[in-house]
Amino acid sequence: MENINMETTGKKHTKKLDTLIDDMNGILSGISSGKAPEVKEEQIDKFLNNTKLALLDWLQPRKSSGKGLRMSVIGRPARQLWYDNHIERKQEIHDPSTQLKFLYGHVLEHLLLFLVEISGHTVTAQQKKVQVEDVNGHMDCKIDGEVVDVKSASAMSFKKFKNGTLYEDDPFGYIAQLAGYEHNEGTTNGGLLAVNKSSGEIALFRPDELMKPNAKDLINNLKEKLTQNEPPEKCYQPIPHDKTGNLKLPVGCVYCPHKFICHADSNDGDGLRVFKYANSNVFMTKVISQPKVEEITSQYE
Repeated sequence: MENINMETTGKKHTKKLDTLIDDMNGILSGISSGKAPEVKEEQIDKFLNNTKLALLDWLQPRKSSGKGLRMSVIGRPARQLWYDNHIERKQEIHDPSTQLKFLYGHVLEHLLLFLVEISGHTVTAQQKKVQVEDVNGHMDCKIDGEVVDVKSASAMSFKKFKNGTLYEDDPFGYIAQLAGYEHNEGTTNGGLLAVNKSSGEIALFRPDELMKPNAKDLINNLKEKLTQNEPPEKCYQPIPHDKTGNLKLPVGCVYCPHKFICHADSNDGDGLRVFKYANSNVFMTKVISQPKVEEITSQYE
């Protein structure tokens, strides 16, 4: 399928949602040129209150057992979910920069919805409880009557929303998550509203129906796999890190809390090795040439 600019990805369904990105950018351009938008006090209060709640939630992290299925994870690989339900895991310790990114990612998502409202679109059903096949969850919202999930993304991940290629590589299962919410609501024309955390660019990806799984079938298939005694096959294969032949975990594995037990056979049975590069920590499954950066594997033991 051809890559299409995010603003037009998917079929044209409702005029209002189709103009969402243009309308939001219009507000931002107007402010830049000195034109103040019409903003109601209750809209500002709503944004500030949501931001406050996000901050309080971030300041008081809760340890999750990860057991059971939730709507937010139904698109994730079966092997990861199997480990969630069968293995007791330690709370993963994130580095300071990652922990900070969690906070401003949530704040950016609330800012997006504020811009949606002041650009003339209707936001409803925020955090509405949904249920499909006894699996519960809370959807972000509806915009103009269609389910929309809001995401903050890295520059690289954002391209998949903007270019309409998320369905080719969706390690966090965003499309399946959207399909589940839509199944509950009886709608089909929603999308994923994303913001580039680096540049501030925004995009709306509206996947076509053929890109979406059947939520009920997906959930029932996962339930069956989670009852098995052995984990399903590995979700992803290691990818080259450089021209030396060193191999590393792909993004879909990097953020998985089970990566060490899942890849215990890495490096001839010694397990994953972790190296501290300037931009991020790299989890290597095969080291042929010793990297010229600090190894921090012991910090994860």
